[in-house]
Amino acid sequence: MKEVLKEIIVESQGNLPAEAKARFWEIPMDTEKVITLPGVRRSGKSSHFFLAQNKLLQNGIPKEKILFLNLDDERLDFSENNIGLILEAYRELYPEIPVKEVYFFLDEIQVADGWEKFVRRVYDTISKNIYLTGSNSKMLSSEIATALRGRTLQFEIFPLSFSEFCDFKNIEKNFYSPAKKAVLINAFNEYLFKGGFPEIALTKDVFCEQILQEYYHVMIFKDLVERYGIKNTKVLRYLIKRLLANLTKPTSVNKIFNEIKSAGIAISKNTIYELIDRLECIYMFLHLPKFSVSPIKEFSGMSKYYCIDNGFNYALQGGVSENKGVFLENAVYLYLRRKHPFGKGLFYFREKYECDFLCLEKQSVSELIQVCWSLENSETEKREINGLIEAAKATGCRNLKIITAASENHIKIGEFEVLVQPAWKFMVG
Repeated sequence: MKEVLKEIIVESQGNLPAEAKARFWEIPMDTEKVITLPGVRRSGKSSHFFLAQNKLLQNGIPKEKILFLNLDDERLDFSENNIGLILEAYRELYPEIPVKEVYFFLDEIQVADGWEKFVRRVYDTISKNIYLTGSNSKMLSSEIATALRGRTLQFEIFPLSFSEFCDFKNIEKNFYSPAKKAVLINAFNEYLFKGGFPEIALTKDVFCEQILQEYYHVMIFKDLVERYGIKNTKVLRYLIKRLLANLTKPTSVNKIFNEIKSAGIAISKNTIYELIDRLECIYMFLHLPKFSVSPIKEFSGMSKYYCIDNGFNYALQGGVSENKGVFLENAVYLYLRRKHPFGKGLFYFREKYECDFLCLEKQSVSELIQVCWSLENSETEKREINGLIEAAKATGCRNLKIITAASENHIKIGEFEVLVQPAWKFMVG
């Protein structure tokens, strides 16, 4: 395998500088920390690597000092016993280059068993320039916590934000010009239902569903079924379908368990919890906990689940559902989730009424947000405002917003003022 490694290393260096569209965030360089980028497959983690490598070239680092490997390459088969061949192959290629000067970019690191010990050895004895990506957040974080505690910085990578989506499609984010505003709104409608995977933003509509379904199959079978040895794929598929059908709503695992049990399928409740946890690990779904001042109540409360990208909901559910508000709320959640790494400080509030999103900044509630497609129905408007005001009274927060598909307004209710804003304007920043 050493000769194959040499070919891959030289091949990747020959492709530099790489073609990659800029994103809003850049990998921090020369931190003397192991930089890890967990995120869903096809979200652009490799592109972040390419952009960082291009920057190294611009700063005078020769391409021979850049070692990039995608460990998910079918030509490679790493184990704890042979992963050290990476160093041997590089040293044989470039015996004159001190390995301590090399920048290591290892993509989809979770594929290689024993990777954490290898990375620890490289970090402790060879180089501090180590950059990793992985499509399994729990595997990455747990192994890092064990082997690399205090030596890492982690940054989640998501599919494109709406603002990045506009940049990829060369759409001006100018809502003051009527003509450009119309183009921007059309772009948002496309983004809302097709999602933000970079390839989708650059692909003709006719192929979008097939591409997204292929993403899904790779995630489920490669990252879940194969890696964890899941035998009962029927239950897994049902669980995914069930979570998609219940997006944005509090989800009872007990109810799902009873549904599966009533179908005559023998399964434990713990197995369902484990499957949901693994779906979160691969970033298929993300959970939103219920806010409570009591940690025990917060832990025991039902979570709401959101999909990592609206495109999956679109492709797997067979198009746009009747409830467009689900797509809208899922998109707003993803916008907020990017601002709350690993979900810290992001909750929903529920007592008599419900408030969709409660945002914490330094243990203080900074923002309360409701999401609904339209406020044309007076009962809908009353319900959304009641949820905001109840949460505002409970938390003391006065930054209240309702995000809609198109409405823009200020609503004054007693001492409270609510900003109503269209999602395309809210999310364009």
